[in-house]
Amino acid sequence: MDSGIYKVIIQELLKLMDEGVYIVNKDGVGLFYNEAMAAIEQIQVNDVLGKEYHKAFPGVSPGESTMFRALKKGLKTDTHQQQYVNLYGREVTTINTTVPIKVHGEVVGALEVARDITPLKDMTDTILKLREESPSEEGERKKTKGNLGIRQYTFSDIIGENREFKDVVLRARQAATTDATVFIYGETGTGKELFAQSIHWASERKQGPFLAQNCAALPETLLEGILFGTTKGGFTGAVDRAGLFEQASGGTLLLDEVSAMPFELQGKLLRVLQEEYIRRIGGTKDIPVDTRIIATVNEDPRKLVAEGRLRKDLYYRLNVVNLVIPPLKSRLDDIPVLVDYFIKKGNEKYGKNIQAVNSQGMKKLELYDYPGNVRELENLITGGISMAGDEVIITDKMLQIPTRAEIVGPDIEKWDRKAPLSDYIAILEKEIIRECLLDNSGNISKAAEDLGIKRQTLQHKMKKYNLNAN
Repeated sequence: MDSGIYKVIIQELLKLMDEGVYIVNKDGVGLFYNEAMAAIEQIQVNDVLGKEYHKAFPGVSPGESTMFRALKKGLKTDTHQQQYVNLYGREVTTINTTVPIKVHGEVVGALEVARDITPLKDMTDTILKLREESPSEEGERKKTKGNLGIRQYTFSDIIGENREFKDVVLRARQAATTDATVFIYGETGTGKELFAQSIHWASERKQGPFLAQNCAALPETLLEGILFGTTKGGFTGAVDRAGLFEQASGGTLLLDEVSAMPFELQGKLLRVLQEEYIRRIGGTKDIPVDTRIIATVNEDPRKLVAEGRLRKDLYYRLNVVNLVIPPLKSRLDDIPVLVDYFIKKGNEKYGKNIQAVNSQGMKKLELYDYPGNVRELENLITGGISMAGDEVIITDKMLQIPTRAEIVGPDIEKWDRKAPLSDYIAILEKEIIRECLLDNSGNISKAAEDLGIKRQTLQHKMKKYNLNAN
C-alpha cells in the first residue's frame, strides 16, 4: 500500500478519536496533530504541523518535555501530568502518555496521547485552597440557617431499630472512643459517610477537621497531589501546596471507594499509614501527620482483594475496626421508622404537613428490595411529598416505586449457563410473585387470582422464597 494512503488512513482515524494525538518524526517535526489535541491545548493545528515540538510548545522546557524524553532518550512516559503555558499565554493541564517509535532499535519518531484535565485541575486547586482557608472552630463548621456549609452528621442522624443494624451502630460508637483506623463496607446508599462523620464528631478529634475524598473521582496523578500535596518543581506548573493528609492533621480523613485508588498509589498510602509521615510530590522533606483514616468500599472487600483491586496488605492495615452496614433489604423492619423520619425531614424542608403513608403504600414499601438502599427510600418518600398538594397522607399512587423490569431492563435475569435451569426458573418465579404482590398492595387473594394459582399455592411459594405480604 502506498505511504500516501497510509497517511490518509491515519488522518481519518485521528479524526474519530476523542483523545488528543500528536506524532512527530525523529527530528521532532509534527507529522500528525488531530483536532482533539488542538482543542485540549487551545491552539491551531497549523501551529504544530511542520514545526519542531519545542518551537510549537515553547512553554515546556526540555527537562520537563515528555517528547524530549521519548526522542532523545528513547524513554516512555506513562500518564504524566503536565502543566504549561501555550503559544497564546493560556495555562493548560494535561495527562500525557508519550512513547518513542522505534524501528530496529532506532528511534524514528514519537507519539503522544493526551487528555485535558485543566477544568478538573482548577477545581481541585480551588477545593484545596478553600479547605486551607476554612475556619477550624467547631461552631463555625456546623451548618446553621443562612450558612451554606457542609452538613455535619452525628449518631443522632443514624436511624434504625433493627438488631443487626443497632449492633453496627454500637460498634461505631465504640470506634469513636479510639484512634484506630476504620474500614467500612456497605452497598451504595447505606450511609457509609454518615457513619464516618458520626465517628469523627463523637471522637476526641472533633475539634480537628473532617475531610473526605472520593478516590474514584480523580485520575491517579491528580489524586496523588490532592492526598500528599505538591512541591514547586515537582512537575511542570506545580506549586507548594499541602495535601489532604496535612490539612486533616489532628482530625479525620475519609477515603471513599479506596479500592478505586490505583494499585501503586495504594502502596504509597500503605507506607503513610505505617510510617505516619508523608512526602509531597517532588519534595524531599518528610512531614509528620496525625490523621485518622476511615476508608470505605461498596463491594465485598474479600472479592476486591481476590480480584486484585484492593491490596491485601493495605486491606489488613485499614481493617483495624471493621464495620459492615447491612443493606436495607436485610432490615425491612426499619421501614416504618425510616419513613416517619424522612416525612418529618421532608415536611421541614418543603413546608408540608404530611402525616403518614397509607396502608397500601406501606405494604408496597415493605415489599420492595431497595437496590439503592436507604438513599432510595428517602428519594421515594421525598418524591411522594412533592406529589402531595394539600393532602396530609402519601398514597400508594404517589410512590413511584420502580418495577423489577425498570431496574434491570427487559432481560430480567440472564441465565448463567453454568447454573442449573431450575435455579434460573426459581429466580424468575420469585420476582414475578414479588411484582404481583407489589401491584396488589400485598393482597394475597388478588395476587393469586392474577397469577392464576390457588391462594394456598401462593402462600406456599411465598414461604419458600421468604416473601412477606405484611
